Amino acid sequence: MPEKRVTVASKVGLHARPAALVAKAAAAQPVAVTIAKAGSDPVAAGSVLNLMTLAAAFGDEVVISAEGEGADAAIDAVAELVATDLDAQ
Repeated sequence: MPEKRVTVASKVGLHARPAALVAKAAAAQPVAVTIAKAGSDPVAAGSVLNLMTLAAAFGDEVVISAEGEGADAAIDAVAELVATDLDAQ
C-alpha cells in the first residue's frame, strides 16, 4: 500500500479549518485515503471528525496512505495540504 510521511504545517494542527480543507480534498479522491499519527490507528481522512480526534498538532508527523488505482495521486493531493500552513491562507 503506498504511503507518504508528512509533517503537519498548520499552526493549529489538523483542527477546525485545516481539518475541513484536508477532509474535503480526501473525500474528493477516487480511492479511500487514510491518515495516522505515530502510535495510533489510521482513520478515514475524508472525515473532519476523524481528523480532529487524531489530535495531530503542528510539527507532528502523519502517515497518509491509500490503495487502488490513483492511490499515489490521492496521497500526494492530501499530503500537499497537510504540509501547507492552511491558516495562513
